[in-house]
This record gives sequence, structure tokens and C-alpha cells, in this order.
Amino acid sequence: MTILVCDDDKEIVDAIEIYLQQEGYSVEKVYDGEQALEVLKTKPVDLMIIDVMMPKLDGIRATLQVRQSSSIPIIILSAKTEDADKILGLNVGADDYMTKPFNPLELVARVKSQLRRYTTLSSAVQGEAVYEAGGLVMNDDLKKVTVDGEEVRLTPIEYNILLLLMKNKGKVYSISQIYEEIWNEEAIGADNTVAVHIRHIREKIEINPREPRYLKVVWGVGYKIETGV
Repeated sequence: MTILVCDDDKEIVDAIEIYLQQEGYSVEKVYDGEQALEVLKTKPVDLMIIDVMMPKLDGIRATLQVRQSSSIPIIILSAKTEDADKILGLNVGADDYMTKPFNPLELVARVKSQLRRYTTLSSAVQGEAVYEAGGLVMNDDLKKVTVDGEEVRLTPIEYNILLLLMKNKGKVYSISQIYEEIWNEEAIGADNTVAVHIRHIREKIEINPREPRYLKVVWGVGYKIETGV
């Protein structure tokens, strides 16, 4: 598998490369967002790690452009620690976010986790694992989601959140439960992360995201897929 690492700090890029290569990954190294986009046009990439603050094209704008044509996992790096910056990264389509300085071993663990989800999402298995709620249909064998017959495109995180709720229609999951089920780690400060992904799912599956038909909130408790649609 090939990981694209993009950061204007060459020492950081070289350090990340060492740790990823030790795990058997191939690494493409670039130093600004424009270079990252060029690599993605010409070479197969399975995951991208990208810094926020870079010359020419920053990580936020680069991620926005990548998401126009690709659903590969994206991990954003930033020296900023404010929640607003984390939310911004998730809003533009990133799957995960790490604050500098970071533990390289933790970064590698997150890379593995994101790739597991993406590989699962991309693989098709024989069978009939189909989940329906009114016009919302998930075929988990084909990894395909449709609303009233129209296919919608979800990122791996969005897909897995929706799949969890569709498999358990009517059951209310708290934000902490969703986070722990999907990210496989303790839900500390997970509210914003989950809320951003829920909003993205609604924007893709609901006619009017402000008055959702399928993905309902139970105020003070959590989220569920409505059974009576």
C-alpha cells in the first residue's frame, strides 16, 4: 500500500517515512498541496497524511480538492490545538486529525486503522447483506448506499457510522458509543468529531438535512435510524 505524506517540514516527512516503511508501506513524499494533487493524478495512493499550514496550497484547500474525486482516507496534521481547527479539518473531508508534536507510533496505528476501514469498505463479498429504511438502502456486500434509487458517495467513516445505525434500526446510540464502535478507542472529547460526520451523512442522504427523515437525533441521548419511514 502507498501512503502520500505532505508537509513542508522535510524532517517530519522523512521521520514519518521511516516509521511507515518499517511497517511495509510505500511512501510518496511531497512538500506542498499542489505537489500532493499532482501525485494523486498520476499514481495510485491508498491514504494521505497532510499538514495544514503549507506554502502554495494548504492542507485544508488540498483536502477539499481531493474530496471532489476521491474517498481515500485523509489524516490531517497541524500544530494548532483549538477545536475549531480540528472541526474545520473534518468539515472539509478529513477522516482523522493529529496535533503536532505527535507520537509517530500513534500515527502509524491511525494509518492502519483508517486503511482497515477503507479496505473493508472497498471489498465486495458474496451474499445479501442489505439494510433498508424506507428509500434508504445499504448493500454491505457491494458497499453501496442509495436513496430513492440514487447512489450516494460516503467516506469510510461515514459509511461505517451509517452501517452501525442501519444494522440496529430504532436503537439509539450515544455519541460516545458511536465513537467507541467506529474508532475503537475511548471517547474522550469525541462530541465534535461525531457530530461533524453525522452532519455530513445527513447532507448526503436527506432531502432536507435540517428536517431529517432517516437519521434522527434523540435530544440528550444520541442518534438512531428511524424505523417507521
